[in-house]
Amino acid sequence: MEEMSFQDYYPEELSHCYGCGSMNEAGLHIRSYWDGEESVARLTPQPHHIATPGFVYGGLIASLIDCHGVGTAAAATCRAEGREMDEEPRLRFVTASLKVDYLKPTPLGVQLEARGKVKEVGKRKVSVSVEVFAEGTVCARGEVIAVRMPETMKINYPSGGPQSIETA
Repeated sequence: MEEMSFQDYYPEELSHCYGCGSMNEAGLHIRSYWDGEESVARLTPQPHHIATPGFVYGGLIASLIDCHGVGTAAAATCRAEGREMDEEPRLRFVTASLKVDYLKPTPLGVQLEARGKVKEVGKRKVSVSVEVFAEGTVCARGEVIAVRMPETMKINYPSGGPQSIETA
């Protein structure tokens, strides 16, 4: 049986994120896992994720840091509370703050590895630092402050998710 990622535990109605949502066909499908005390996610950018020839668009790197950090926040909170990720209510976090430092140009065509370290787990917010590596070299470093998703963001979508809501 394949290990489930942190994002696999998100409820279907909250799994539409472009970066990590399993319900978003056009998304990146970022998946995060524990690797000891760190979290890890791997992503191979596609040719259309280009900034300039041979290099990855910075927004993709920010998305990787963001979604990996938010997923790590949910998993870290479960660990801190001594609960499993599939226990109800399932935890979902959103980004309160995202800081990214681009250290070196990130080459296109290689797998990127994001490694997260939990800095702080509070009652409502979690701080995660993330480094993005390409071929063993740190290309970007970021910090995500994630907060528990407010109830006002939990919309009860009709079957099929947000794309099935009719606009007036």
